[in-house]
Amino acid sequence: MNLHAVEASLRRVQREFNRINQRLSAHRDLLDDAVIDNLMAGYAFVDTLVADGIDLFALGSSKYLLELNALVLCGGNPARRQAYAGHLDATERRFYEERQGGVRDLVEWHARHDDESAWSRAAGAYVRILSKPQLFIEGNHRAGALVMSYILVRDGEPPFVLSAESAAAYFDPSTVIRNTAKTSAAMLFRLPGIRRRLAALLRQHSDRHHLVADRAPGRSELAP
Repeated sequence: MNLHAVEASLRRVQREFNRINQRLSAHRDLLDDAVIDNLMAGYAFVDTLVADGIDLFALGSSKYLLELNALVLCGGNPARRQAYAGHLDATERRFYEERQGGVRDLVEWHARHDDESAWSRAAGAYVRILSKPQLFIEGNHRAGALVMSYILVRDGEPPFVLSAESAAAYFDPSTVIRNTAKTSAAMLFRLPGIRRRLAALLRQHSDRHHLVADRAPGRSELAP
């Protein structure tokens, strides 16, 4: 990914967020510097996962999903992680033990839809992460955006990066998804349409400036 371009896009959203918020059906918290810094740590981690060829949905890779959530909450700051230690431990227990909304639900959903386009899989994974019960205790919107970006970039497409143009079309359906249970009738009959619209949004607002052309694959400490 072109991380400089990704951050520039997020900084533009930050500058225009008051205007964006007025257009949303439910107002969102401000996109402050700490949120952007943590998101950028998450995008850098996604970039490393893709460069190292790590399958986020494979057996043994669930720790990377937990790390994405930790990054959007705490970044890489050791002191903040220590302060959040109890929360992160509780998140890990929920992540593995929740029967209807834990990591098993997400991985099995992705396996069933592995033959679909990256846009469709990214949107569907986001729905599974955000709908009730959510995958994480906190930070599901941001971690979900990073998981979508991982799916897209691994398939050669630009990551999902929030923009002033896409904000309302992203946040308003997210509110509906967040309030919908995975086992409800609404999930069965209503959310497939929302998923299709989200997939179309990802495609429509993709920006190849967020990718570095012809980048050679690298390796890092994540690689086995």
